[in-house]
Amino acid sequence: MALIKFRDSLLICLAIQIGSVFFSCNLFAQRLEPISTSEIGIGIGGANYKGEISPNYRFLNNQPALTVFYRRNMSDAISLRGGLMGSHRIFENNTFSDSVYEDERPFHAFREGETYLSMLEVSAVMEYNFLDFYDMRQKPRLSPSVFIGVAGVAYNVKLELHKRLLPGANGDRIKPFETKLAVVVPFGVGVKYALSRHWNLGAEFGARKMITDKLDNLSGEDPVYLANPHDNDWYFYNGISISYTFYRINCPPVYKKTPGLLD
Repeated sequence: MALIKFRDSLLICLAIQIGSVFFSCNLFAQRLEPISTSEIGIGIGGANYKGEISPNYRFLNNQPALTVFYRRNMSDAISLRGGLMGSHRIFENNTFSDSVYEDERPFHAFREGETYLSMLEVSAVMEYNFLDFYDMRQKPRLSPSVFIGVAGVAYNVKLELHKRLLPGANGDRIKPFETKLAVVVPFGVGVKYALSRHWNLGAEFGARKMITDKLDNLSGEDPVYLANPHDNDWYFYNGISISYTFYRINCPPVYKKTPGLLD
């Protein structure tokens, strides 16, 4: 009887030990084989401008904009994103105009100016996700985020004044199109929602702080324009996007035996 009890106890201990080995191996594999994710996507929205010609953000000033991007998810919370954003007016009268503010701002009534603007932006930003978006157990899979980074923008701009003659322009009221470059600081907020395992829907609102006051071709360097030399221009992008997620399971390192003293 004692031998039978010892045998049964030995079998139970052996089963427990085998189970614990498989369980620990599974956990070890999960630690060594994390899933890496990355995304490619496209978006559509509007680009807006704030400066001397348009001192306040106006939703009606949005002109069409498109964006393409690549996002690399470094952890549950941190993502790096690189993107291109382009914006161009569709119609010739799609301009940023002084006329909206003529009744309340004397400088705008004096200038009666219009700015024609197109731009192409290259950006690199870091995103912080407040929720673990890639946790498949989360229902719904949704996460708000914030982002900040650096960008370069090439823009093509023309300024037209309907009342004031431009100095040095031989009587013309038009400053012709010029192409310029600038460095900007993009930052903003966004939200991402999983439509399926691979497809995601996103929305964002981002501001771009410029280190120049010449986005509208109107600056404090020309006092006759009545521009504020102490307030640099801004522009904005707001839109929606769709992206596709790629999953990759990282292979564990090659197993090596513990080296001996003479190895």
